[in-house]
Amino acid sequence: MDSYVRHSLNEALGYSNDAKLVVLSCDDLGAFHASNEGVLQAIHDGSATCASLMVPAPWARHAVQHLRPGDDIGVHITLVSEHAAYRWGPLTYAPSLQSGDGGFPSTLDDLWEHADPEEVRRECRAQVERAMQWGVDVTHLAPHLTAITLRPEFFGVYLDVAVEYQLPIRLPSSISTNDAGFDFRGLAREEGVFFPDHFDHDWSSGSRTRVLKAIDTLQAGVTEIHVQPVIDSPEVRALGAVCQGWIDDFTFVTSAELRDALRAAGANLIGYRHIRDAMRAASARR
Repeated sequence: MDSYVRHSLNEALGYSNDAKLVVLSCDDLGAFHASNEGVLQAIHDGSATCASLMVPAPWARHAVQHLRPGDDIGVHITLVSEHAAYRWGPLTYAPSLQSGDGGFPSTLDDLWEHADPEEVRRECRAQVERAMQWGVDVTHLAPHLTAITLRPEFFGVYLDVAVEYQLPIRLPSSISTNDAGFDFRGLAREEGVFFPDHFDHDWSSGSRTRVLKAIDTLQAGVTEIHVQPVIDSPEVRALGAVCQGWIDDFTFVTSAELRDALRAAGANLIGYRHIRDAMRAASARR
């Protein structure tokens, strides 16, 4: 089944079945001023092809004001605020999405234990709507920290929002149906929602080793590879050692090393807009 879907996605995008397509995406646009600078430079001057915007985060509006026409931007659905000294919270009235110390829950376990699915639904829709009101031509959905991807009680919300706005979604390929406990990829296919064939949801800080390995073992089909670039600044260093990997991501995604690795692997760089447009065209033919 996965082979069939991969070939269908390649063909829908206008490529041969053996083509190696890469979506090089940047997470956490809007989280910090440093991430805005890093992500936008990665898209405009580096190898990145798209990014996802954390709409509730404090620097989201600034990010939108510095987008260029044609920038490929999705919504990084945000329901967790994981930094102890730096918080953000929901756009909607959502008591179950508030932690005791302000903002969203700080851990996934806290979110999963207390979040009401209907409040999650309203918040996800509000984040997409806010981005659209700001003038963003939203190209995809990608939940922050995979918060609602692998939980059956929340995955339906994720899928419903994708169907409502006709947007492709990020889904991990490194998690099996048995591990997740339900066929999340199959459910997306049934709804006509497109997603990359390959995506490793490793969230550790620093991507260089992971990305080079992914490129070295690149398969036919669409592979999403994510990075989290930030520029070096006092603001981001105030978060602690975690920023070191993000700073290196910026150096790496704007480097000749990455461009050369992609070229040597025979990768064709695309963005999520290509997938979104193919998904909408397929839906119109139904």
